[in-house]
Amino acid sequence: MKEEVLSKGRRIIEEEIEGLKRLKDSLDENFVKAVNLLLDCKGKVILTGIGKSGHVARKIASTLASTGTPAHFLHPSEALHGDLGTIDRGDVVIAISNSGESAEVINLLPYIKMLGVPLIAITNNPTSTLAKHSDVHLFLNIEREACPLQLAPTTSSTATLVLGDAIAMTLLELRGFTEKDFALRHPAGALGRRLRLVKDLYHTGEELPVVGEDTPMKEVVLEMTSKGFGATAVVDKEGKLVGIITDGDLRRFVKRGGDFESSVAKDAMTRNPKTAKPQEMALEALRRMEEHKITVLIVVDEEGKPEGIIHLHDILRAEINL
Repeated sequence: MKEEVLSKGRRIIEEEIEGLKRLKDSLDENFVKAVNLLLDCKGKVILTGIGKSGHVARKIASTLASTGTPAHFLHPSEALHGDLGTIDRGDVVIAISNSGESAEVINLLPYIKMLGVPLIAITNNPTSTLAKHSDVHLFLNIEREACPLQLAPTTSSTATLVLGDAIAMTLLELRGFTEKDFALRHPAGALGRRLRLVKDLYHTGEELPVVGEDTPMKEVVLEMTSKGFGATAVVDKEGKLVGIITDGDLRRFVKRGGDFESSVAKDAMTRNPKTAKPQEMALEALRRMEEHKITVLIVVDEEGKPEGIIHLHDILRAEINL
């Protein structure tokens, strides 16, 4: 029984993989046309479909919206009862129907044409009504469903979803969409936490421990003690970062016979310390700390002047981890 079940599961997966290979081989200049239409879109991308195609359309809309292409789902039935008003000139419509003959979607065609909005159709039937009336047709090229009864949309749904991902990720790359852009669209949950920026977590202003390179060591210790980070930035006369003094630096200073009475900050500091930028992700700062086995980074501005300080504990409290 166990082997029979595993065999059936693997067969379904293998059939869907074969379907995706057919989809890959079917990509042609129409894919390029569709991407260019979406890239040049001055409005938003409207996705529509009914049934399983509708569910996939919702997911594609969500993926597009979160990766730099404004998009949302329009239910074809609701569209005919007032929601057509969400389609404006300058938009692009992507209509999904495996057969290309879904009545609810076909009924939208006259209104889409009347608005003069470009229509991209995704179907498995290049001679269908939807395909014929589209500006660009993307052919799924699915020979058979993974469903043994050839009834439930399986391979075709997977192929449509993957085609949507291919469109969205191609647009992402062409737009130069970055991790920072992604973070702005995902502020909540575990993903949002991992994408938080250093500037969201660092300490600045009066909290920032900083001394001059000629500051007496007694004052250095007082600054480190009062700010409580176990470190202080060391700056030159222009206010630019030239070093850092940590608890470890103090211990090494004492071990080599350093004199707190006559020495100054530059005698104990570590030069060219590891730093962070306000706009970089806190996750990257954490990686740098892990790599160099340190617990604090001085945050510097474009001129190399200390702007803040971020501690390992700040990042861990934000529930950010590698």
